[in-house]
Amino acid sequence: MPCRLFCIVFVSLFSVASLRAEETLTIPPFADIPTPGHRAAVITPEYAGTEVHHLVYLPPDWTSDWQQRGKSWPIIVEYTGNKFPAAGSTGTVEGAGLGYGISQGKFIWVVLPYINQPGTANEVTWWGDQQSTVDYAKRNVPRICKQFGGDADKVLLCGFSRGAIAVNYIGLADDDIAQLWCGFFAHDHYDGVREWRGTDWGSPLEPYQQSATERLRRLGDRPVFISHNGGVEATRQFLEPRIPLDHVTFLDPKTSEILGAFPNDTAIHPHNDRWLLVPSLAREQVHAWAELALE
Repeated sequence: MPCRLFCIVFVSLFSVASLRAEETLTIPPFADIPTPGHRAAVITPEYAGTEVHHLVYLPPDWTSDWQQRGKSWPIIVEYTGNKFPAAGSTGTVEGAGLGYGISQGKFIWVVLPYINQPGTANEVTWWGDQQSTVDYAKRNVPRICKQFGGDADKVLLCGFSRGAIAVNYIGLADDDIAQLWCGFFAHDHYDGVREWRGTDWGSPLEPYQQSATERLRRLGDRPVFISHNGGVEATRQFLEPRIPLDHVTFLDPKTSEILGAFPNDTAIHPHNDRWLLVPSLAREQVHAWAELALE
């Protein structure tokens, strides 16, 4: 879509979103199996007998006869942050919230795991076994589409903190996984922007940025939304010499202005994935972007 048309449509959708942005969202409850309006843990056949699992949320209008009705839903796939108690981040799939805030509970929402090195459980800090984590996504995103009526052409990938890095580090790790997504949303951090000392993948900075640049080439012209509490300039400066920015949207959501003083009932720290649960102009912009990204 030409940039000018993209901007016109974006402004139009932004105005429509403003009319329905007053609702405060609540993370949905758990159920034993995926049911409308609930989250449920799913263990795949490949990991039977282990603790490796992902979460599936089905929107309230989901019905089991979706095939007969010719129905399908967009999917938003999420990767979570590291375990970081100071910010309230558990590192678990159960602790996710970003994808629900972006989708307003209207999409199938999937939270994928990072798989630990032994392949026995989900990893709460960094990637675990990167290849197993990538393979899990490649196997299960198409499976979830077929099982629950997800539209394979409308799959957004999002992540917070560690998950924001994972949007590219995992989501663009190879050509096959890169083809799964129609758009990308990263909040608080971005692959390649800074060095991650003490890791073998994110340090030293120069080779890390070289590999991140290779991953960026798999983006193509798909829409990207990058938000960072405290400013996005470092990310912009990293990306500008590497890819065209006409399909990239930047936002500093200023979570302290949105949520108020910390800790509060929504989050305990400015570095959080819960700011999209409450009404704000930033949330309106995100919702409008998501609608456009799915077109």
